[in-house]
Amino acid sequence: MKVALYGRGGKVGSVLAPALERAGHKLVGLDEAEAMVDFTAPEAVEANVRAALDQGVPCVVGTSGWDPAPLAPLAVERGLPLLVVPNFALGAVLMMRLAAEAARHLPRVEIVELHGEGKKDAPSGTAKATAEALGGVPVHSVRLPGLVAHQEVLFGGEGQLLTIRHDAFSREAYVPGVLLALERLGALPPGVTLGLDAVLD
Repeated sequence: MKVALYGRGGKVGSVLAPALERAGHKLVGLDEAEAMVDFTAPEAVEANVRAALDQGVPCVVGTSGWDPAPLAPLAVERGLPLLVVPNFALGAVLMMRLAAEAARHLPRVEIVELHGEGKKDAPSGTAKATAEALGGVPVHSVRLPGLVAHQEVLFGGEGQLLTIRHDAFSREAYVPGVLLALERLGALPPGVTLGLDAVLD
């Protein structure tokens, strides 16, 4: 597939670019692209997505800290999928699935998410998505050097604590999820789809 990758020089993009090429994708400009992948910044992503949709290019977005809702009508109008993913790590998606199951039995829940000090948004997109899925539970954010991306969902009960935790130790953790998103992008309906869960079997 011909892919326009925005954010190639960033922390995720610098890992993702060679991985896409190894997987057989070709990195091209937007005018040649069959799909656009964005890992930039909240202030840049909306213009990038709008430009892609205007050119008839479906989008996969990993940039957090922005609201895709204003672009949903344009994606529908153009008949294009706009997949917005808070976290491409397959383990993180499974963590959210397991947390939703646990919450049925242990309703007292809080989330702790930990990221490197350079992360611009807090709470993270993954923590927000998890909290919303669990009914708006409290989220605690930590920003410290030495961290990459970590989240734990703590379920308290009488005399017990259940912790469901996911740790991403490097950005390579996101590559399989991006490849899966590109593979299944064409099967998504026009408009905004939230979360990698939508393309998992």
